[in-house]
Amino acid sequence: MNIVERKLRVADVNPVELFGSQEAHLQLIENKFDTAITVRGDTIIMRGEPAEVRKIESIFTELMYTLQRNGKLSLTDVSMIIDLVEGGRAGQQPQLTAEDLDSVILWGKREVIRARTPRQLEYYKKVRSNDIVFCIGPAGTGKTFLAVAMALAALRANEVSRIILSRPAVEAGESLGFLPGDISEKIDPYLRPLLDALGDMVSPDKLKSMLERRIVEIIPLAFMRGRTLNNSFIILDEAQNSTKMQMKMFLTRLGQNSKAIITGDVSQVDLSSKTESGLLGVHRLFRDIKGIEFVEFEKVDVVRHRLVMEIVSAYEREDERRKARESAKPGSITHGNDDAPLP
Repeated sequence: MNIVERKLRVADVNPVELFGSQEAHLQLIENKFDTAITVRGDTIIMRGEPAEVRKIESIFTELMYTLQRNGKLSLTDVSMIIDLVEGGRAGQQPQLTAEDLDSVILWGKREVIRARTPRQLEYYKKVRSNDIVFCIGPAGTGKTFLAVAMALAALRANEVSRIILSRPAVEAGESLGFLPGDISEKIDPYLRPLLDALGDMVSPDKLKSMLERRIVEIIPLAFMRGRTLNNSFIILDEAQNSTKMQMKMFLTRLGQNSKAIITGDVSQVDLSSKTESGLLGVHRLFRDIKGIEFVEFEKVDVVRHRLVMEIVSAYEREDERRKARESAKPGSITHGNDDAPLP
């Protein structure tokens, strides 16, 4: 990939007016493109593909001219200039059928990210039309990857101003306290899958810029207490490892104009046997609340390596055999399950 770096000096205008209150104009431009944009003093530094860098340079040049002429800039002005300069971008997108276009989640840098199974399409549509969506299912079904893609799409469309990605820091066989390093280095392994998903969709320079500007935050679940998250797209990954109190705490962080996706696999709970997962019981609690929806993936929705589906099936068969042995024991009693797979 050919990457260039260009510098543009801000001249004859107030940088605060150009970039907007709390850099809202700058953030709107940055959200629309894959190029990393950095401001140092009166210099705008753009690092990305040549064609896109030229477009962004044209946008800033036009914004400075408009600001000089009118004495002010609004978000509407910025959006109109972006649309004017970006013009033919849609024509450069891959040719897809109308049915394919309905399933497109994000026009990624290297590929089009789209729903590949009927259940993934259901997931996408429910997130578009609801503020909270619980997505439950086995590994390899795209729960987290698609959630991150949907968050980036919402950011690019200026539907939200930031993305919050969170996970419980729960050990799966190795104690957090024995890992080397400070607290930041200790929690990195738990948050790494979220960074990997972002890294598949955003260039390293762009991702670094988004993290530095806190457009994207990746934080452990325990660090979210006390916050109110407005105008945000929030993802809680591996939610089966949250406690009931943590789940309540997370869900009550939701602020105005925000969405939340909660993903998890109830067959992979790493909590102690005495601690009930916060993901259990949510369907019973919230099924009648408008604006909260549920999606349940199955092994047929696995889109990773073919062997992942076989591995999931093998574990399911083992669970069925264990349950059969337990139910065959004298005096055993079976109970109804409020958290059985959703219809």
